[in-house]
Amino acid sequence: MNKKLPNISDAEWQVMKVLWENSPLTAAKIIDKIIPETKWSRKTVHTLLRRLVKKGVVHVEKNNPYIYYPLYEEELCMKEETKSFLNRVYNGSLQLLMANFLKNERLSSQEIEKLKNILNESENGDDER
Repeated sequence: MNKKLPNISDAEWQVMKVLWENSPLTAAKIIDKIIPETKWSRKTVHTLLRRLVKKGVVHVEKNNPYIYYPLYEEELCMKEETKSFLNRVYNGSLQLLMANFLKNERLSSQEIEKLKNILNESENGDDER
C-alpha cells in the first residue's frame, strides 16, 4: 500500500495492538481483550472500530459475525507515528530528540551497545535493523 497512512489516535492504537497480535477477530473478541485493560464500554470499542474502518486502516468482512483485520503492518504504523512525532515535536531533528532523551534517561550498558550498533549500521549504509 503506497498511499499515506491515516493518523491513528491513542485509543485507536489500543484496538490496533489487539488486531496486530491476534487478527482476524470479531468485535466481541476485540472487546473481550480491550475492556479489562481500558475499562471502556462496548460502544466505545465499536466506535473505534468504525473509525478505523472509515480511515481505511482496518478492513471488516461483513459476515455474521463481522470479522476485523488490519490493513497495515504494525512496523509501518510505528515508523509513520515516529516520523509524525519527530516532525511535530522536534521539527524533524532526530539529533535533538536523541539528545533530549539521553539527557533525561539512564541507559544500561547493553542498551548503549545496541544503540552504538544501530548507529554503526546506519553509518555503513546497512538498512537491516
